[in-house]
Amino acid sequence: MIWIYVLISVFIVSLLSLVGVFTLSLDQDKLYSWLLFLVSFSAGTLLGDAFIHLIPEAYGNSSSHIAVSMYILSGILLFFVLEKIVHWRHCHKRACEKHPHPFAYNILVGDSLHNFIDGMVIAASFLVSVPIGVATTIAVIFHEIPQEIGDFGSLVYGGFSRMKALIFNFLTALTAILGAIAVLIIGKGSTEIISFLIPLTAGGFIYIAASDLIPQLHKEEDVKKSFGHLIFLVAGVMLMLSLLNLEI
Repeated sequence: MIWIYVLISVFIVSLLSLVGVFTLSLDQDKLYSWLLFLVSFSAGTLLGDAFIHLIPEAYGNSSSHIAVSMYILSGILLFFVLEKIVHWRHCHKRACEKHPHPFAYNILVGDSLHNFIDGMVIAASFLVSVPIGVATTIAVIFHEIPQEIGDFGSLVYGGFSRMKALIFNFLTALTAILGAIAVLIIGKGSTEIISFLIPLTAGGFIYIAASDLIPQLHKEEDVKKSFGHLIFLVAGVMLMLSLLNLEI
């Protein structure tokens, strides 16, 4: 019965990645006029998630702060290497559907890791009790909605078509199911894996936000739009801060 509860919960969470479907009816020009604001929002949610949720969680669950710091740095270096590999394998033309910007692939990798962890956390909570599992699932849902909106906008800005961004975003969301199954099979031994993946993902999010997304915002020279980007970036951080009360 626990397997059913867990798999239904993580599948519901995975469906949140399709939130971008609401943009399919939007005019192309209207969508693109909002893309940099979504990129700003995405950068804010990534930084907020890393510094407000993931890193404190990592330090709280580890007896070695040096190890956590090294895992965070490893995440930054890992995503640097991943982006270099993508640069080497792709031409340097302007981002479009045939030539997506390398940061779009980094977002997919980072989101896959994050969703994998979410699946593990949900499954681990259900192993404690069903009420705790349900409460954790609700917390993850509120946590995922803003991030999925920002990620979708960043993927489209990075050169993916809206449909391709939806499909890839959904595929990365399905890694939550893999994480949940891993915990259900391994059981308590999965705690060590989570302790390693959380700071690694935090490092990846910091790299994506600071190295990839924020530099895109500097391309906008209009003062009013730049101020709007700042507001959306801060809004992303503040939204993650407001979700602290939902954590279990």
